[in-house]
Amino acid sequence: MRIRRTLAAASLAAFALTGAAVAPAQAASPAVLTQGSAGGPAIAVGDTLVANLAPGTAATFTNGAGSTSGVSCASSSFSATVTSNPTAPGSATEQLNSQSFGSCTSNVIGVRSVKSVTATSLPYTNTVTSGGGASLNGTSAGPVGITVVLNTLLGTVNCVYQSPSGITGSTSNTGNSISFSNQAANLVSGPGLCFSTGYFSATYGPVTDSSVAGSPALYVN
Repeated sequence: MRIRRTLAAASLAAFALTGAAVAPAQAASPAVLTQGSAGGPAIAVGDTLVANLAPGTAATFTNGAGSTSGVSCASSSFSATVTSNPTAPGSATEQLNSQSFGSCTSNVIGVRSVKSVTATSLPYTNTVTSGGGASLNGTSAGPVGITVVLNTLLGTVNCVYQSPSGITGSTSNTGNSISFSNQAANLVSGPGLCFSTGYFSATYGPVTDSSVAGSPALYVN
């Protein structure tokens, strides 16, 4: 009887050890921001993320949501530094250090050309959330803002806009992009030729991690 009990106990112990050995290890949750693939290696704090406009798109600043009247820029880019990247689900943060606009034109009557379009009061804080949400907010340097300088029939005009509450956008792992659509900014300085409210739209992508060899694409988890 003792022999049978001993054999039975040994068999159970062996089965338990075997089961433990073949049971798959639970995969660790990925970071909110990963490189190369969804669920891939975490993007390190301090890495630099960069992007140009998505192919075939333009950055626009118009006089109404969905309007085509205003300023259109064929080129734009940004550079941001990752400041936090927790485990998903959650929110990662970046510091937007630079944002440029180029090849800008206007179809507003009385405007001869666009001298410049400039993001003001940088840096901004960009928050990216699991599920595809994004928001851009000002810092102690000032609110999110943009200054449009126009060459007009009456001379140079400066239109200064600000969005004290920030702007919101969305991210997509299809194209590794971040988009802003019809985000309103209020005129704080400028003559009547300037829109009282400007609406900013742009899609940037692919967003890549330039701090890593090969500049892998950004994924949001």
